[in-house]
Parts: sequence; C-alpha cells; structure tokens
Amino acid sequence: MQNPIRIGIAGYGNLGRGVERAIHKNPDLQLVGIFTRRAPETVAPCFADTAVFHMDDLNDFQDKVDVLILCGGSKDDLPKQGPALAGLFNIVDSFDTHARIPEYYASVDAPAIANQKTAMISIGWDPGMFSINRLFGEALLPDGETYTFWGKGLSQGHSDAIRRVEGVKAGVQYTIPSTDAIEQVRRGARPVLGTKDKHTRECYVVLKEGADAKAVEQAIVTMPDYFADYDTTVNFIDEATLAQDHQSMPHGGFVIRSGNTSDEQSQVIEFALKLDSNPEFTASILVAYARACYRMNQMQQYGAKTAFDVAPGLLSSKSPEQLRKEIL
Repeated sequence: MQNPIRIGIAGYGNLGRGVERAIHKNPDLQLVGIFTRRAPETVAPCFADTAVFHMDDLNDFQDKVDVLILCGGSKDDLPKQGPALAGLFNIVDSFDTHARIPEYYASVDAPAIANQKTAMISIGWDPGMFSINRLFGEALLPDGETYTFWGKGLSQGHSDAIRRVEGVKAGVQYTIPSTDAIEQVRRGARPVLGTKDKHTRECYVVLKEGADAKAVEQAIVTMPDYFADYDTTVNFIDEATLAQDHQSMPHGGFVIRSGNTSDEQSQVIEFALKLDSNPEFTASILVAYARACYRMNQMQQYGAKTAFDVAPGLLSSKSPEQLRKEIL
C-alpha cells in the first residue's frame, strides 16, 4: 500500500472545516494539521486528533506536507498567500474572483515553476466544475450559447450588505435563478437574457426595535451593485425564525449549453448542482484536486494549473485499471 498523501490546511473557517471533514472520507489522504493565524489553543477542530499549528510554523513543514490547501478568502488572503506559498509547497486554492484569475495565475505560476512546485488555483464549483462544463459545452456545440444560473443559494456578500442597512439587526439573502429563463434555455431556445431576467434576490430581515420597515425595504431594493438591478423581495422575520430556518449555507446552480448540430437538430447539455452546504462541497472538490496536484507534481508538471489542466482520472483514488473496468 502506498503512503498516504499528506495534506495541510491553511486557514480554518467554514471552508477549512469542510476540508478537514473531507479528508476523513478519503483513506489515501492524511491530515498533517491546520495552520491558523489565531492562537492554536483557541481553535476547536472537528476531530479531536487534528493537530493545530500557527501559520508562522509553516516553514518547518515543507518536508512534512505534500499539498497545502489554502482556505482563505479571495479578496484579501489568497492574493498574498498564493504567490508566497507557491514557492514552498504544492498548493490548491479556491480563488474565485473571475476577472482577476489571469493576473492571479501569473503571480502564482512564476514562484511555483522556479521551485518545482505545482499550484492549482481557482478550484471549486464556480470557478471549477462549472468552468469545465462551460468548456465542454462550447467545444461540443460550437454553434450555441452558454447560460450559467446560480442558486437557490445563500450569498454571504449580499447578506453582509443587508446587515449594513440602517435599522437592520440581522439578515440573509438568497440568489434564486429564474425558472422561466431556465425553461426557455432547456427547450433549446437561445434567449438574450439580462441581469434581471436570470436571477431574483430574496431577503430575510430582522429589524432593530423601532426601525421603519418601509424605509429598510426601500434602502435594500434600491442599493446599487447589489439589488437595484434585480427583482428583490424583502421578508421581515423574527430572530427565532432566522436562527431556525436560515443558518445553513445551501447553494447550487446550472450550466446549460443550447446549440445546434444541424439546422434541423437542436441539442442541450446541462450540468446541475444542489448543495446543502456550499463550503463543504467546495472543500470536497479541493481535496480531490489535492490528490491530482500531488500526482502531477510527481510527474514534474510544475507551475500554476487550473481545472482545465487536470485529467479527470487523476482526481480519483482508484487506479487507471480500476477506472477503465468499473467506470468507463
């Protein structure tokens, strides 16, 4: 039996906890420990045998960690951590600021190549699984259009925006794809869809005592960059309902390619996700790609990589012989 692939977790929020759980479901992987900016003794991992270290200790683990999974945020953490750690470890991250991926790729690629490391960036379900399915759709149906719908899912950024409105004590926001738009695309039509046509936004808000509900609602639905361009519904609830019904982090969505292989024949390709926990599913993807990252590094495939660069078989714990026999 081969030695397990040794994994480190850098950052321990919702995503880091998901990675810890996912590693326990993969017997060929071994968790070396969590690396956190907090005092290690203040961190309570999911499993009692999980070791916790300070982020400053990472340098001492270069020979003890085969792949380091970066679980920080895309806005402030990963742009600094990715380039800094790509020269020290094989890394996998979930950088998801789509517009900045080319820039981030370049910043990670150079140190990884210089130090013979493999750095997988923007791994998750979007970017990641959805990206692969957009690629498949375009390649298989060049005469067509691709549509991406997100939700129903809880948006952390939009929920934070709600909570900053005067008079709001607490709240969450869900992104909901348009059923009508999805059905048009599934029928093989190629509708021209604007922002408002594809998604609606549904808010659940707990008011502060004495707050004006109408004023709060107006402030939310007219908020630029967040809600003004969408059909937005604001529902007022109490704290008990918020705690009972809105603490999970569901998400999901669809990638649909509608196209023609001839004038007479239309074809539709669809990939869909329905997730109870966005961070736990993203973590499971990161863990599978950590396996591929290690294998590619062993094959001397150095530098930055995306989901487009990884052969699917490298994600599996099964051998190529098993895959050909059991799945192909």
